[in-house]
Amino acid sequence: MNIVFMGTPDFAKESLEAIYKAGHNIMAVVTNPDRPKGRGMKLIPSEVKEYAMGKDLKIYQPLKIKELTEELKTINPDVICVVAYGKILPRKILEIPKFGCINVHASLLPKYRGAAPIQWAVLNGDKVTGVSTMYMDKGMDTGDIILKEEVKIGEDETTGELWERLSKIGGEVLVQTLEKLEKGTAPREKQSEDFTVAPMLSKEMAKIDWETKTAQEIKNLVRGLNPIMGAFTNLNGKKIKFWKVAIASEEEIEIENMNIIRNGTVLVSDTRDGLFIKARQGVLKVLEIQGENAKKMPIQDFLRGNKIEEFEVFE
Repeated sequence: MNIVFMGTPDFAKESLEAIYKAGHNIMAVVTNPDRPKGRGMKLIPSEVKEYAMGKDLKIYQPLKIKELTEELKTINPDVICVVAYGKILPRKILEIPKFGCINVHASLLPKYRGAAPIQWAVLNGDKVTGVSTMYMDKGMDTGDIILKEEVKIGEDETTGELWERLSKIGGEVLVQTLEKLEKGTAPREKQSEDFTVAPMLSKEMAKIDWETKTAQEIKNLVRGLNPIMGAFTNLNGKKIKFWKVAIASEEEIEIENMNIIRNGTVLVSDTRDGLFIKARQGVLKVLEIQGENAKKMPIQDFLRGNKIEEFEVFE
Protein backbone atom coordinates (compact mmCIF):
# COMPACT_ATOMS: atom_id res chain seq x y z
CA MET A 1 0.00 0.00 0.00
CA ASN A 2 1.04 3.62 -0.52
CA ILE A 3 1.46 5.06 2.96
CA VAL A 4 2.20 8.34 4.67
CA PHE A 5 3.48 7.67 8.19
CA MET A 6 3.15 10.15 11.06
CA GLY A 7 4.94 9.61 14.36
CA THR A 8 7.65 10.91 16.66
CA PRO A 9 9.12 8.81 19.54
CA ASP A 10 10.72 5.37 19.68
CA PHE A 11 7.27 3.82 20.17
CA ALA A 12 6.30 5.08 16.70
CA LYS A 13 9.65 4.12 15.18
CA GLU A 14 8.87 0.44 15.82
CA SER A 15 5.67 0.74 13.77
CA LEU A 16 7.46 2.55 10.95
CA GLU A 17 10.10 -0.15 10.85
CA ALA A 18 7.45 -2.89 10.85
CA ILE A 19 5.55 -1.52 7.83
CA TYR A 20 8.81 -0.77 6.00
CA LYS A 21 9.96 -4.38 6.47
CA ALA A 22 6.50 -5.60 5.41
CA GLY A 23 7.18 -4.07 1.99
CA HIS A 24 4.76 -1.17 1.96
CA ASN A 25 5.57 1.91 -0.11
CA ILE A 26 6.22 4.67 2.43
CA MET A 27 5.73 7.82 0.37
CA ALA A 28 6.50 10.27 3.18
CA VAL A 29 7.21 10.43 6.91
CA VAL A 30 5.83 13.27 9.01
CA THR A 31 7.37 13.90 12.42
CA ASN A 32 7.79 16.73 14.91
CA PRO A 33 10.52 19.35 14.42
CA ASP A 34 13.93 18.66 15.95
CA ARG A 35 14.06 19.60 19.64
CA PRO A 36 16.91 21.32 21.52
CA LYS A 37 18.42 19.07 24.18
CA GLY A 38 21.28 19.03 26.66
CA ARG A 39 23.47 21.82 27.99
CA GLY A 40 24.41 22.92 24.49
CA MET A 41 20.73 22.88 23.42
CA LYS A 42 21.71 20.98 20.31
CA LEU A 43 18.83 20.17 17.96
CA ILE A 44 18.06 16.46 18.18
CA PRO A 45 15.90 14.64 15.60
CA SER A 46 13.10 12.32 16.69
CA GLU A 47 13.64 8.55 16.61
CA VAL A 48 11.21 8.37 13.68
CA LYS A 49 13.22 10.93 11.72
CA GLU A 50 16.48 9.08 12.40
CA TYR A 51 15.01 5.84 11.07
CA ALA A 52 13.50 7.58 8.03
CA MET A 53 16.83 9.24 7.20
CA GLY A 54 18.53 5.85 7.35
CA LYS A 55 16.09 4.53 4.74
CA ASP A 56 16.18 7.67 2.53
CA LEU A 57 12.48 8.32 3.07
CA LYS A 58 10.98 11.74 2.35
CA ILE A 59 10.57 13.64 5.62
CA TYR A 60 8.28 16.52 6.61
CA GLN A 61 8.51 18.38 9.95
CA PRO A 62 5.76 21.02 9.97
CA LEU A 63 5.16 23.21 13.00
CA LYS A 64 1.44 22.88 12.28
CA ILE A 65 0.10 19.81 10.51
CA LYS A 66 -2.46 21.82 8.52
CA GLU A 67 0.51 23.32 6.62
CA LEU A 68 0.85 19.94 4.87
CA THR A 69 -2.75 19.63 3.68
CA GLU A 70 -2.15 20.45 0.03
CA GLU A 71 1.08 18.44 -0.10
CA LEU A 72 -0.71 15.39 1.29
CA LYS A 73 -3.46 15.78 -1.31
CA THR A 74 -0.78 15.74 -4.00
CA ILE A 75 0.88 12.64 -2.51
CA ASN A 76 -2.57 11.01 -2.32
CA PRO A 77 -1.69 7.98 -0.15
CA ASP A 78 -3.92 4.93 0.23
CA VAL A 79 -3.71 5.31 4.00
CA ILE A 80 -2.12 7.55 6.60
CA CYS A 81 -0.70 5.67 9.60
CA VAL A 82 -0.45 7.71 12.80
CA VAL A 83 1.48 6.46 15.83
CA ALA A 84 2.26 8.77 18.76
CA TYR A 85 2.59 11.75 16.46
CA GLY A 86 1.50 14.30 19.05
CA LYS A 87 -0.82 16.45 16.95
CA ILE A 88 -4.55 16.33 16.18
CA LEU A 89 -5.29 15.88 12.47
CA PRO A 90 -7.87 18.27 10.96
CA ARG A 91 -10.83 16.87 9.04
CA LYS A 92 -9.37 17.97 5.69
CA ILE A 93 -6.41 15.63 6.23
CA LEU A 94 -8.51 12.80 7.68
CA GLU A 95 -10.52 12.74 4.45
CA ILE A 96 -7.53 12.52 2.05
CA PRO A 97 -6.64 8.78 1.96
CA LYS A 98 -9.15 6.34 0.47
CA PHE A 99 -8.68 3.87 3.36
CA GLY A 100 -8.70 6.66 5.94
CA CYS A 101 -6.24 7.51 8.68
CA ILE A 102 -5.28 4.63 10.96
CA ASN A 103 -3.98 5.09 14.50
CA VAL A 104 -2.07 2.72 16.78
CA HIS A 105 -2.99 3.34 20.42
CA ALA A 106 -1.36 1.64 23.41
CA SER A 107 -4.46 0.56 25.31
CA LEU A 108 -7.55 -1.58 24.93
CA LEU A 109 -9.89 1.17 23.78
CA PRO A 110 -12.15 2.73 24.96
CA LYS A 111 -10.05 2.42 28.12
CA TYR A 112 -7.31 5.06 28.48
CA ARG A 113 -7.99 7.45 25.66
CA GLY A 114 -5.40 10.21 25.68
CA ALA A 115 -1.70 10.95 25.89
CA ALA A 116 -0.39 8.53 28.53
CA PRO A 117 -2.19 5.16 28.33
CA ILE A 118 0.86 3.02 29.16
CA GLN A 119 1.79 5.09 32.19
CA TRP A 120 -1.72 5.07 33.65
CA ALA A 121 -2.14 1.33 33.19
CA VAL A 122 0.93 0.82 35.40
CA LEU A 123 0.06 3.62 37.84
CA ASN A 124 -3.38 2.10 38.40
CA GLY A 125 -1.98 -1.37 38.95
CA ASP A 126 -3.79 -2.93 35.99
CA LYS A 127 -3.08 -6.57 35.25
CA VAL A 128 -3.92 -6.32 31.54
CA THR A 129 -3.54 -3.74 28.80
CA GLY A 130 -2.91 -3.95 25.07
CA VAL A 131 -2.78 -2.26 21.69
CA SER A 132 -5.65 -1.09 19.51
CA THR A 133 -5.79 0.11 15.94
CA MET A 134 -8.63 2.38 14.91
CA TYR A 135 -10.00 4.57 12.16
CA MET A 136 -9.27 8.15 13.19
CA ASP A 137 -12.00 10.73 13.49
CA LYS A 138 -12.08 14.29 14.82
CA GLY A 139 -12.23 13.13 18.47
CA MET A 140 -9.42 12.12 20.83
CA ASP A 141 -9.04 8.35 20.32
CA THR A 142 -12.77 7.97 19.67
CA GLY A 143 -12.70 6.29 16.25
CA ASP A 144 -14.03 2.86 15.32
CA ILE A 145 -11.75 0.01 16.41
CA ILE A 146 -10.15 -2.31 13.85
CA LEU A 147 -7.97 -4.74 15.84
CA LYS A 148 -6.99 -5.27 19.47
CA GLU A 149 -4.28 -7.36 21.08
CA GLU A 150 -4.35 -8.00 24.82
CA VAL A 151 -1.14 -8.01 26.87
CA LYS A 152 -0.56 -9.01 30.50
CA ILE A 153 1.34 -6.55 32.68
CA GLY A 154 4.04 -8.04 34.90
CA GLU A 155 3.74 -7.52 38.64
CA ASP A 156 7.04 -5.60 38.75
CA GLU A 157 6.98 -4.26 35.18
CA THR A 158 7.78 -0.57 34.78
CA THR A 159 6.33 1.91 32.31
CA GLY A 160 9.61 1.78 30.38
CA GLU A 161 9.56 -2.00 30.09
CA LEU A 162 5.90 -2.11 29.09
CA TRP A 163 6.45 0.75 26.61
CA GLU A 164 9.16 -1.26 24.88
CA ARG A 165 7.00 -4.40 24.66
CA LEU A 166 3.92 -2.58 23.41
CA SER A 167 5.88 -0.63 20.80
CA LYS A 168 6.88 -3.88 19.08
CA ILE A 169 3.39 -5.35 19.40
CA GLY A 170 1.97 -2.10 18.01
CA GLY A 171 4.06 -2.53 14.87
CA GLU A 172 2.87 -6.10 14.44
CA VAL A 173 -0.80 -5.15 14.88
CA LEU A 174 -0.41 -2.27 12.41
CA VAL A 175 0.95 -4.65 9.76
CA GLN A 176 -2.01 -7.00 10.36
CA THR A 177 -4.40 -4.05 10.13
CA LEU A 178 -2.97 -2.92 6.78
CA GLU A 179 -3.27 -6.47 5.40
CA LYS A 180 -6.97 -6.56 6.30
CA LEU A 181 -7.56 -3.07 4.89
CA GLU A 182 -5.98 -4.09 1.60
CA LYS A 183 -8.07 -7.26 1.40
CA GLY A 184 -11.26 -5.45 2.39
CA THR A 185 -11.69 -7.62 5.49
CA ALA A 186 -10.91 -5.05 8.20
CA PRO A 187 -13.56 -5.07 10.95
CA ARG A 188 -15.10 -1.86 12.24
CA GLU A 189 -16.34 -1.77 15.83
CA LYS A 190 -17.80 1.35 17.37
CA GLN A 191 -16.42 2.28 20.77
CA SER A 192 -18.75 2.18 23.75
CA GLU A 193 -19.32 5.27 25.87
CA ASP A 194 -17.81 3.47 28.86
CA PHE A 195 -14.39 5.06 28.43
CA THR A 196 -11.58 6.32 30.66
CA VAL A 197 -9.01 9.03 29.99
CA ALA A 198 -5.23 8.92 30.36
CA PRO A 199 -4.07 12.54 30.61
CA MET A 200 -0.50 13.82 30.56
CA LEU A 201 1.44 13.22 33.78
CA SER A 202 2.31 16.12 36.08
CA LYS A 203 5.41 16.62 38.22
CA GLU A 204 3.20 17.14 41.27
CA MET A 205 1.95 13.55 41.19
CA ALA A 206 5.50 12.21 41.60
CA LYS A 207 5.63 12.98 45.34
CA ILE A 208 4.94 9.94 47.50
CA ASP A 209 1.97 10.35 49.84
CA TRP A 210 2.88 8.21 52.84
CA GLU A 211 -0.22 9.12 54.83
CA THR A 212 -2.97 7.98 52.47
CA LYS A 213 -1.36 5.61 49.94
CA THR A 214 -0.94 1.90 50.55
CA ALA A 215 2.33 0.07 49.95
CA GLN A 216 0.88 -1.36 46.73
CA GLU A 217 -0.19 2.08 45.50
CA ILE A 218 3.27 3.49 46.19
CA LYS A 219 4.86 0.58 44.37
CA ASN A 220 2.60 1.27 41.39
CA LEU A 221 3.60 4.94 41.48
CA VAL A 222 7.29 4.02 41.41
CA ARG A 223 6.75 1.55 38.55
CA GLY A 224 4.55 3.97 36.64
CA LEU A 225 7.04 6.86 36.79
CA ASN A 226 10.07 4.74 35.87
CA PRO A 227 11.90 5.94 33.76
CA ILE A 228 9.92 9.14 33.10
CA MET A 229 10.62 11.16 36.22
CA GLY A 230 10.82 8.87 39.23
CA ALA A 231 8.71 8.96 42.40
CA PHE A 232 10.26 11.09 45.13
CA THR A 233 10.10 11.70 48.85
CA ASN A 234 11.97 13.90 51.31
CA LEU A 235 14.22 13.00 54.23
CA ASN A 236 15.94 15.61 56.39
CA GLY A 237 15.24 18.28 53.81
CA LYS A 238 16.73 16.33 50.92
CA LYS A 239 14.89 14.98 47.90
CA ILE A 240 15.25 11.24 47.33
CA LYS A 241 13.91 9.28 44.37
CA PHE A 242 12.80 5.67 44.39
CA TRP A 243 13.23 3.81 41.10
CA LYS A 244 12.47 0.26 42.18
CA VAL A 245 10.64 -1.05 45.23
CA ALA A 246 8.92 -4.21 46.43
CA ILE A 247 6.35 -5.03 49.08
CA ALA A 248 8.01 -6.75 51.99
CA SER A 249 6.74 -10.17 52.99
CA GLU A 250 5.90 -11.11 56.58
CA GLU A 251 8.99 -13.32 56.63
CA GLU A 252 11.24 -10.38 55.72
CA ILE A 253 10.13 -8.07 58.51
CA GLU A 254 8.27 -8.47 61.80
CA ILE A 255 7.62 -5.35 63.88
CA GLU A 256 5.50 -5.29 67.02
CA ASN A 257 2.79 -2.63 67.39
CA MET A 258 3.07 -1.70 63.72
CA ASN A 259 -0.29 0.08 63.83
CA ILE A 260 1.02 2.82 66.14
CA ILE A 261 4.05 3.62 63.95
CA ARG A 262 3.71 6.60 61.65
CA ASN A 263 3.54 5.93 57.91
CA GLY A 264 6.84 6.78 56.21
CA THR A 265 8.89 5.59 59.17
CA VAL A 266 12.15 3.72 58.51
CA LEU A 267 11.84 0.28 60.10
CA VAL A 268 15.13 -1.23 58.94
CA SER A 269 18.17 0.42 57.39
CA ASP A 270 21.43 -1.44 56.92
CA THR A 271 23.71 -2.56 54.11
CA ARG A 272 22.88 -6.23 54.59
CA ASP A 273 19.07 -6.22 54.76
CA GLY A 274 18.38 -2.95 52.94
CA LEU A 275 15.79 -0.25 53.58
CA PHE A 276 12.24 -0.96 54.79
CA ILE A 277 9.65 1.80 55.23
CA LYS A 278 6.20 1.58 56.79
CA ALA A 279 3.31 2.50 54.53
CA ARG A 280 -0.43 2.28 54.97
CA GLN A 281 -1.30 -1.40 54.64
CA GLY A 282 2.14 -2.85 54.19
CA VAL A 283 5.87 -2.26 54.28
CA LEU A 284 7.87 -0.98 51.33
CA LYS A 285 11.27 -2.50 50.55
CA VAL A 286 13.45 -0.09 48.56
CA LEU A 287 15.61 -1.75 45.90
CA GLU A 288 16.92 1.12 43.78
CA ILE A 289 17.33 4.69 44.99
CA GLN A 290 18.74 8.05 43.96
CA GLY A 291 19.97 10.67 46.40
CA GLU A 292 19.83 14.39 45.76
CA ASN A 293 22.29 15.40 43.01
CA ALA A 294 23.48 11.79 42.71
CA LYS A 295 23.11 8.79 40.42
CA LYS A 296 20.57 6.01 40.89
CA MET A 297 22.02 2.90 42.51
CA PRO A 298 21.12 -0.32 44.37
CA ILE A 299 20.03 0.37 47.93
CA GLN A 300 22.98 -1.50 49.48
CA ASP A 301 25.45 0.72 47.60
CA PHE A 302 23.54 3.83 48.64
CA LEU A 303 23.52 2.87 52.32
CA ARG A 304 27.27 2.28 52.31
CA GLY A 305 27.81 5.97 51.65
CA ASN A 306 24.64 7.52 53.09
CA LYS A 307 23.34 7.05 56.60
CA ILE A 308 19.61 6.60 57.06
CA GLU A 309 18.67 5.99 60.68
CA GLU A 310 15.96 3.62 61.80
CA PHE A 311 12.79 5.44 62.91
CA GLU A 312 13.56 8.49 60.81
CA VAL A 313 10.45 9.53 58.85
CA PHE A 314 10.18 10.17 55.13
CA GLU A 315 7.97 13.16 54.35
